[in-house]
Amino acid sequence: MRIFGVMKKLPDNLSKKLEIRKQNNALRKLSLPNELIDFASNDYIGFSKNKSIFNETHQYLIDNDCTENGATGSRLLSGNHKVYQEAETYIAHFHQSESALIFNSGYDANVGFFSSVPQKGDLILYDELCHASIRDGIQLSNAKSYKFKHNDFEDLEKRLRQAQSDNRIKEIYIATESVFSMDGDCPNLEELVAVTEKHQCYLIVDEAHSLGVFGDKGEGLVQMLGLQDRIFVRIMTFGKGLGCHGAAIVGSLELKEYLVNFSRSFIYTTGLSPHSIATILISYQFLEKDIQSIENLKNTIIHFNQEKNLLGLKTLFVRSKSAIQSAIIPGNENVKQIANQLQKKGFDVKAILSPTVPEGQERLRFCLHSYNTKEEISDVLGLLSTLLF
Repeated sequence: MRIFGVMKKLPDNLSKKLEIRKQNNALRKLSLPNELIDFASNDYIGFSKNKSIFNETHQYLIDNDCTENGATGSRLLSGNHKVYQEAETYIAHFHQSESALIFNSGYDANVGFFSSVPQKGDLILYDELCHASIRDGIQLSNAKSYKFKHNDFEDLEKRLRQAQSDNRIKEIYIATESVFSMDGDCPNLEELVAVTEKHQCYLIVDEAHSLGVFGDKGEGLVQMLGLQDRIFVRIMTFGKGLGCHGAAIVGSLELKEYLVNFSRSFIYTTGLSPHSIATILISYQFLEKDIQSIENLKNTIIHFNQEKNLLGLKTLFVRSKSAIQSAIIPGNENVKQIANQLQKKGFDVKAILSPTVPEGQERLRFCLHSYNTKEEISDVLGLLSTLLF
Protein backbone atom coordinates (compact mmCIF):
# COMPACT_ATOMS: atom_id res chain seq x y z
CA MET A 1 0.00 0.00 0.00
CA ARG A 2 1.38 3.38 -0.99
CA ILE A 3 2.28 5.73 1.89
CA PHE A 4 1.60 9.39 1.13
CA GLY A 5 3.60 12.22 2.63
CA VAL A 6 2.16 15.05 4.69
CA MET A 7 0.00 17.29 2.50
CA LYS A 8 0.56 21.04 2.34
CA LYS A 9 -1.14 22.79 5.24
CA LEU A 10 -4.34 24.78 4.75
CA PRO A 11 -3.74 28.58 4.87
CA ASP A 12 -4.16 30.00 8.39
CA ASN A 13 -7.09 32.25 7.48
CA LEU A 14 -9.04 29.24 6.18
CA SER A 15 -8.18 27.16 9.24
CA LYS A 16 -9.52 29.99 11.41
CA LYS A 17 -12.81 29.96 9.50
CA LEU A 18 -13.14 26.22 10.15
CA GLU A 19 -12.37 26.73 13.83
CA ILE A 20 -15.10 29.37 14.14
CA ARG A 21 -17.59 26.91 12.63
CA LYS A 22 -16.55 24.30 15.19
CA GLN A 23 -16.90 26.76 18.06
CA ASN A 24 -20.39 27.71 16.87
CA ASN A 25 -21.35 24.03 16.61
CA ALA A 26 -22.09 24.66 12.93
CA LEU A 27 -19.43 22.58 11.18
CA ARG A 28 -20.90 20.69 8.22
CA LYS A 29 -19.98 17.02 7.72
CA LEU A 30 -20.87 14.36 5.18
CA SER A 31 -22.90 11.44 6.49
CA LEU A 32 -23.55 8.01 5.00
CA PRO A 33 -27.05 6.80 4.04
CA ASN A 34 -29.07 5.30 6.87
CA GLU A 35 -32.07 3.04 7.34
CA LEU A 36 -34.09 5.53 9.39
CA ILE A 37 -37.65 6.55 8.48
CA ASP A 38 -37.18 9.23 5.82
CA PHE A 39 -38.18 12.75 6.83
CA ALA A 40 -35.05 14.31 5.34
CA SER A 41 -34.78 13.65 1.59
CA ASN A 42 -36.32 15.68 -1.24
CA ASP A 43 -37.60 12.47 -2.86
CA TYR A 44 -41.20 13.64 -2.40
CA ILE A 45 -42.99 10.98 -4.45
CA GLY A 46 -40.40 8.21 -4.21
CA PHE A 47 -39.15 8.37 -7.80
CA SER A 48 -35.47 7.98 -6.84
CA LYS A 49 -36.26 4.48 -5.52
CA ASN A 50 -38.74 3.54 -8.24
CA LYS A 51 -37.47 0.31 -9.83
CA SER A 52 -39.89 0.61 -12.75
CA ILE A 53 -38.33 3.95 -13.72
CA PHE A 54 -34.87 2.39 -13.42
CA ASN A 55 -35.84 -0.60 -15.59
CA GLU A 56 -37.71 1.43 -18.22
CA THR A 57 -34.78 3.84 -18.51
CA HIS A 58 -32.46 0.90 -19.17
CA GLN A 59 -34.86 -0.52 -21.74
CA TYR A 60 -35.23 2.86 -23.45
CA LEU A 61 -31.45 3.09 -23.89
CA ILE A 62 -31.29 -0.42 -25.35
CA ASP A 63 -34.24 0.19 -27.70
CA ASN A 64 -32.68 3.43 -28.95
CA ASP A 65 -29.16 1.97 -29.26
CA CYS A 66 -27.72 4.44 -26.72
CA THR A 67 -24.68 2.65 -25.37
CA GLU A 68 -22.46 5.64 -24.55
CA ASN A 69 -21.50 6.17 -20.91
CA GLY A 70 -20.99 9.91 -21.28
CA ALA A 71 -21.87 12.88 -23.46
CA THR A 72 -18.18 13.24 -24.55
CA GLY A 73 -18.23 17.05 -24.61
CA SER A 74 -20.30 20.19 -24.32
CA ARG A 75 -23.62 20.20 -26.13
CA LEU A 76 -22.30 22.75 -28.63
CA LEU A 77 -19.48 20.38 -29.62
CA SER A 78 -20.06 16.63 -29.39
CA GLY A 79 -22.37 16.23 -26.39
CA ASN A 80 -25.82 16.97 -27.84
CA HIS A 81 -26.84 13.31 -28.13
CA LYS A 82 -30.25 12.37 -29.55
CA VAL A 83 -31.97 11.80 -26.19
CA TYR A 84 -31.74 15.53 -25.43
CA GLN A 85 -34.14 16.55 -28.20
CA GLU A 86 -36.82 14.05 -27.22
CA ALA A 87 -36.55 14.94 -23.53
CA GLU A 88 -36.68 18.71 -24.10
CA THR A 89 -39.65 18.39 -26.45
CA TYR A 90 -41.50 16.27 -23.88
CA ILE A 91 -40.72 18.68 -21.03
CA ALA A 92 -41.85 21.73 -23.01
CA HIS A 93 -45.13 20.02 -23.91
CA PHE A 94 -45.68 18.83 -20.32
CA HIS A 95 -45.17 22.35 -18.97
CA GLN A 96 -47.24 23.99 -21.76
CA SER A 97 -44.29 26.07 -22.92
CA GLU A 98 -42.62 26.88 -26.23
CA SER A 99 -39.29 25.39 -25.19
CA ALA A 100 -37.21 23.71 -22.51
CA LEU A 101 -33.42 23.76 -22.20
CA ILE A 102 -31.78 21.16 -19.95
CA PHE A 103 -28.93 22.19 -17.66
CA ASN A 104 -26.71 19.88 -15.61
CA SER A 105 -28.29 20.98 -12.30
CA GLY A 106 -30.66 23.49 -10.78
CA TYR A 107 -27.62 25.40 -9.56
CA ASP A 108 -26.22 25.57 -13.11
CA ALA A 109 -29.60 26.69 -14.47
CA ASN A 110 -29.97 29.58 -12.02
CA VAL A 111 -26.35 30.70 -12.35
CA GLY A 112 -26.58 30.41 -16.14
CA PHE A 113 -29.80 32.41 -16.37
CA PHE A 114 -29.10 35.24 -13.95
CA SER A 115 -25.50 35.74 -15.06
CA SER A 116 -26.43 36.09 -18.74
CA VAL A 117 -29.97 37.44 -19.18
CA PRO A 118 -30.16 40.62 -17.04
CA GLN A 119 -27.82 43.19 -18.58
CA LYS A 120 -25.92 46.27 -17.43
CA GLY A 121 -28.52 48.96 -16.83
CA ASP A 122 -31.14 46.38 -15.80
CA LEU A 123 -32.38 45.71 -12.27
CA ILE A 124 -33.05 42.41 -10.46
CA LEU A 125 -35.40 42.40 -7.46
CA TYR A 126 -35.34 39.10 -5.58
CA ASP A 127 -37.07 37.66 -2.54
CA GLU A 128 -34.71 37.80 0.43
CA LEU A 129 -35.08 34.02 0.96
CA CYS A 130 -34.21 33.03 -2.61
CA HIS A 131 -31.86 30.05 -2.95
CA ALA A 132 -28.09 30.46 -2.95
CA SER A 133 -27.92 29.50 -6.65
CA ILE A 134 -30.13 32.46 -7.57
CA ARG A 135 -28.07 34.81 -5.44
CA ASP A 136 -24.80 33.49 -6.87
CA GLY A 137 -26.11 33.98 -10.41
CA ILE A 138 -27.14 37.53 -9.54
CA GLN A 139 -23.66 38.25 -8.19
CA LEU A 140 -22.23 37.26 -11.57
CA SER A 141 -24.63 39.57 -13.40
CA ASN A 142 -23.80 43.07 -14.62
CA ALA A 143 -27.25 44.23 -13.53
CA LYS A 144 -27.95 45.98 -10.24
CA SER A 145 -29.88 43.98 -7.66
CA TYR A 146 -31.86 44.51 -4.46
CA LYS A 147 -33.76 42.09 -2.26
CA PHE A 148 -37.32 42.64 -1.08
CA LYS A 149 -38.86 41.33 2.14
CA HIS A 150 -39.99 37.73 2.02
CA ASN A 151 -43.32 37.41 0.17
CA ASP A 152 -43.98 41.10 0.91
CA PHE A 153 -45.34 42.64 -2.27
CA GLU A 154 -45.91 46.04 -0.69
CA ASP A 155 -42.16 46.20 -0.14
CA LEU A 156 -41.65 44.97 -3.71
CA GLU A 157 -43.92 47.71 -5.10
CA LYS A 158 -42.01 50.29 -3.08
CA ARG A 159 -38.80 49.07 -4.71
CA LEU A 160 -40.46 49.13 -8.13
CA ARG A 161 -41.67 52.72 -7.73
CA GLN A 162 -38.17 53.78 -6.72
CA ALA A 163 -36.68 51.96 -9.69
CA GLN A 164 -39.11 53.37 -12.22
CA SER A 165 -38.29 56.91 -11.15
CA ASP A 166 -34.74 56.24 -12.34
CA ASN A 167 -34.59 56.72 -16.12
CA ARG A 168 -31.27 54.85 -16.29
CA ILE A 169 -32.93 51.49 -15.52
CA LYS A 170 -33.90 49.60 -18.66
CA GLU A 171 -35.54 46.27 -17.76
CA ILE A 172 -36.62 44.91 -14.36
CA TYR A 173 -36.47 41.21 -13.45
CA ILE A 174 -38.23 39.80 -10.39
CA ALA A 175 -37.10 36.47 -8.91
CA THR A 176 -38.96 34.22 -6.49
CA GLU A 177 -39.65 30.54 -5.76
CA SER A 178 -42.93 28.68 -5.82
CA VAL A 179 -41.87 26.77 -2.66
CA PHE A 180 -39.07 28.13 -0.48
CA SER A 181 -36.64 25.40 0.47
CA MET A 182 -36.10 26.25 4.13
CA ASP A 183 -39.57 27.53 5.12
CA GLY A 184 -41.71 25.46 2.76
CA ASP A 185 -44.08 28.38 2.21
CA CYS A 186 -45.38 29.74 -1.11
CA PRO A 187 -45.84 33.28 -2.42
CA ASN A 188 -49.22 34.48 -3.60
CA LEU A 189 -48.34 34.00 -7.26
CA GLU A 190 -51.57 35.51 -8.61
CA GLU A 191 -50.83 38.74 -6.74
CA LEU A 192 -47.19 38.68 -7.77
CA VAL A 193 -48.06 38.20 -11.44
CA ALA A 194 -50.47 41.16 -11.22
CA VAL A 195 -47.69 43.32 -9.73
CA THR A 196 -45.20 42.34 -12.43
CA GLU A 197 -47.71 42.98 -15.21
CA LYS A 198 -48.67 46.34 -13.71
CA HIS A 199 -45.03 47.44 -13.75
CA GLN A 200 -44.10 45.59 -16.98
CA CYS A 201 -41.43 43.41 -15.36
CA TYR A 202 -40.06 39.97 -16.18
CA LEU A 203 -40.95 37.31 -13.57
CA ILE A 204 -38.74 34.28 -12.91
CA VAL A 205 -40.10 31.45 -10.72
CA ASP A 206 -37.88 28.64 -9.43
CA GLU A 207 -40.10 25.55 -9.09
CA ALA A 208 -37.46 23.19 -7.64
CA HIS A 209 -39.62 22.11 -4.68
CA SER A 210 -42.93 22.35 -6.53
CA LEU A 211 -42.41 19.83 -9.35
CA GLY A 212 -44.11 16.55 -8.42
CA VAL A 213 -45.89 18.21 -5.48
CA PHE A 214 -48.47 20.67 -6.87
CA GLY A 215 -50.92 20.08 -9.70
CA ASP A 216 -52.93 17.02 -10.73
CA LYS A 217 -49.88 15.63 -12.54
CA GLY A 218 -47.22 17.30 -10.41
CA GLU A 219 -46.70 20.07 -12.98
CA GLY A 220 -45.84 22.64 -10.31
CA LEU A 221 -47.61 25.54 -8.64
CA VAL A 222 -47.49 27.87 -11.66
CA GLN A 223 -49.46 25.48 -13.88
CA MET A 224 -51.78 24.47 -11.06
CA LEU A 225 -52.80 28.14 -10.91
CA GLY A 226 -52.94 28.48 -14.72
CA LEU A 227 -50.28 31.20 -14.78
CA GLN A 228 -47.79 29.59 -17.19
CA ASP A 229 -48.48 32.06 -20.03
CA ARG A 230 -47.95 35.09 -17.78
CA ILE A 231 -44.49 34.23 -16.43
CA PHE A 232 -41.25 34.88 -18.28
CA VAL A 233 -39.27 31.88 -17.02
CA ARG A 234 -39.74 28.79 -14.89
CA ILE A 235 -36.80 26.79 -13.61
CA MET A 236 -37.70 23.12 -13.14
CA THR A 237 -35.23 21.10 -11.07
CA PHE A 238 -35.21 17.31 -11.28
CA GLY A 239 -33.28 16.34 -8.14
CA LYS A 240 -36.30 16.68 -5.86
CA GLY A 241 -39.76 15.47 -6.90
CA LEU A 242 -38.49 13.84 -10.10
CA GLY A 243 -35.93 11.79 -8.17
CA CYS A 244 -33.04 12.13 -10.64
CA HIS A 245 -30.66 14.95 -11.61
CA GLY A 246 -30.52 18.04 -13.81
CA ALA A 247 -32.85 20.96 -14.48
CA ALA A 248 -34.58 22.78 -17.31
CA ILE A 249 -35.25 26.43 -18.04
CA VAL A 250 -38.75 26.62 -19.48
CA GLY A 251 -39.71 29.63 -21.59
CA SER A 252 -39.88 31.01 -25.11
CA LEU A 253 -38.02 29.66 -28.13
CA GLU A 254 -36.14 32.95 -28.41
CA LEU A 255 -35.00 32.68 -24.79
CA LYS A 256 -33.69 29.16 -25.45
CA GLU A 257 -31.72 30.42 -28.44
CA TYR A 258 -30.29 33.23 -26.33
CA LEU A 259 -29.21 30.89 -23.52
CA VAL A 260 -27.54 28.47 -25.95
CA ASN A 261 -25.46 31.41 -27.16
CA PHE A 262 -24.74 33.33 -23.95
CA SER A 263 -25.26 31.17 -20.83
CA ARG A 264 -21.76 30.19 -19.69
CA SER A 265 -22.85 27.37 -17.37
CA PHE A 266 -24.56 25.78 -20.37
CA ILE A 267 -21.88 26.46 -22.98
CA TYR A 268 -18.72 25.56 -21.06
CA THR A 269 -19.57 22.21 -19.49
CA THR A 270 -19.82 18.60 -20.62
CA GLY A 271 -23.42 17.56 -21.21
CA LEU A 272 -25.27 15.01 -19.10
CA SER A 273 -24.94 11.38 -20.15
CA PRO A 274 -27.62 9.63 -22.26
CA HIS A 275 -28.54 7.64 -19.15
CA SER A 276 -29.14 10.82 -17.12
CA ILE A 277 -31.32 12.38 -19.82
CA ALA A 278 -33.23 9.14 -20.40
CA THR A 279 -33.94 8.99 -16.65
CA ILE A 280 -35.36 12.52 -16.80
CA LEU A 281 -37.56 11.60 -19.79
CA ILE A 282 -38.89 8.37 -18.26
CA SER A 283 -39.48 10.10 -14.91
CA TYR A 284 -41.59 12.74 -16.64
CA GLN A 285 -43.59 10.02 -18.37
CA PHE A 286 -44.21 8.38 -14.98
CA LEU A 287 -45.17 11.73 -13.48
CA GLU A 288 -47.89 12.09 -16.09
CA LYS A 289 -49.48 8.75 -15.18
CA ASP A 290 -48.57 8.12 -11.52
CA ILE A 291 -51.51 10.04 -10.08
CA GLN A 292 -51.62 7.86 -6.95
CA SER A 293 -48.20 8.91 -5.64
CA ILE A 294 -49.09 12.58 -6.03
CA GLU A 295 -52.43 12.01 -4.29
CA ASN A 296 -50.70 10.11 -1.47
CA LEU A 297 -48.33 13.04 -0.94
CA LYS A 298 -51.21 15.51 -0.75
CA ASN A 299 -52.90 13.35 1.89
CA THR A 300 -49.62 13.07 3.81
CA ILE A 301 -49.28 16.87 3.92
CA ILE A 302 -52.88 17.25 5.14
CA HIS A 303 -52.38 14.65 7.87
CA PHE A 304 -49.12 16.25 9.03
CA ASN A 305 -50.80 19.65 9.39
CA GLN A 306 -53.75 18.14 11.24
CA GLU A 307 -51.48 16.26 13.65
CA LYS A 308 -49.28 19.23 14.49
CA ASN A 309 -52.44 21.23 15.28
CA LEU A 310 -53.83 18.47 17.52
CA LEU A 311 -50.55 18.22 19.44
CA GLY A 312 -50.26 21.98 19.99
CA LEU A 313 -47.20 22.28 17.76
CA LYS A 314 -48.70 24.66 15.21
CA THR A 315 -47.06 27.80 16.62
CA LEU A 316 -43.59 26.25 16.21
CA PHE A 317 -44.01 25.62 12.49
CA VAL A 318 -43.75 27.98 9.55
CA ARG A 319 -47.12 28.00 7.78
CA SER A 320 -46.81 25.62 4.83
CA LYS A 321 -49.02 23.54 2.56
CA SER A 322 -46.03 22.03 0.76
CA ALA A 323 -43.93 18.92 1.44
CA ILE A 324 -41.48 20.99 3.51
CA GLN A 325 -42.49 21.62 7.13
CA SER A 326 -40.11 23.55 9.38
CA ALA A 327 -40.29 23.82 13.18
CA ILE A 328 -38.33 26.82 14.48
CA ILE A 329 -36.16 25.79 17.46
CA PRO A 330 -33.56 28.53 18.07
CA GLY A 331 -29.93 27.69 18.80
CA ASN A 332 -27.60 25.34 16.95
CA GLU A 333 -26.89 23.22 20.01
CA ASN A 334 -30.55 23.02 21.01
CA VAL A 335 -31.93 22.00 17.61
CA LYS A 336 -29.09 19.52 16.99
CA GLN A 337 -29.80 17.84 20.33
CA ILE A 338 -33.50 17.38 19.52
CA ALA A 339 -32.70 16.12 16.01
CA ASN A 340 -30.27 13.58 17.49
CA GLN A 341 -32.96 12.28 19.86
CA LEU A 342 -35.43 11.88 16.99
CA GLN A 343 -32.79 10.02 14.98
CA LYS A 344 -32.04 7.70 17.91
CA LYS A 345 -35.73 6.75 17.87
CA GLY A 346 -35.53 5.89 14.16
CA PHE A 347 -36.67 9.11 12.45
CA ASP A 348 -34.35 10.83 9.95
CA VAL A 349 -35.15 14.47 10.74
CA LYS A 350 -32.40 16.98 10.04
CA ALA A 351 -31.48 20.11 11.96
CA ILE A 352 -30.91 23.20 9.82
CA LEU A 353 -28.32 25.40 11.49
CA SER A 354 -27.11 28.96 11.19
CA PRO A 355 -25.52 30.26 9.00
CA THR A 356 -27.64 28.25 6.50
CA VAL A 357 -30.60 30.04 8.12
CA PRO A 358 -30.34 33.28 10.13
CA GLU A 359 -29.24 33.03 13.74
CA GLY A 360 -32.29 32.49 15.92
CA GLN A 361 -34.15 30.80 13.04
CA GLU A 362 -32.54 27.36 13.43
CA ARG A 363 -35.04 24.61 12.77
CA LEU A 364 -36.05 21.00 12.33
CA ARG A 365 -36.91 20.48 8.68
CA PHE A 366 -39.42 17.72 7.98
CA CYS A 367 -39.61 16.60 4.35
CA LEU A 368 -42.79 14.66 3.63
CA HIS A 369 -43.21 11.88 1.08
CA SER A 370 -45.91 9.86 -0.61
CA TYR A 371 -44.51 6.79 1.19
CA ASN A 372 -44.63 8.20 4.75
CA THR A 373 -47.48 6.54 6.65
CA LYS A 374 -49.96 8.25 8.95
CA GLU A 375 -48.55 6.22 11.84
CA GLU A 376 -45.00 7.44 11.14
CA ILE A 377 -46.17 11.06 11.10
CA SER A 378 -48.20 10.69 14.29
CA ASP A 379 -45.26 8.96 16.02
CA VAL A 380 -42.58 11.50 15.04
CA LEU A 381 -44.74 14.49 15.96
CA GLY A 382 -45.80 12.84 19.21
CA LEU A 383 -42.15 12.29 20.09
CA LEU A 384 -41.31 15.90 19.19
CA SER A 385 -44.09 17.11 21.47
CA THR A 386 -42.70 14.99 24.32
CA LEU A 387 -39.20 16.35 23.82
CA LEU A 388 -40.32 19.97 23.75
CA PHE A 389 -43.03 20.18 26.40
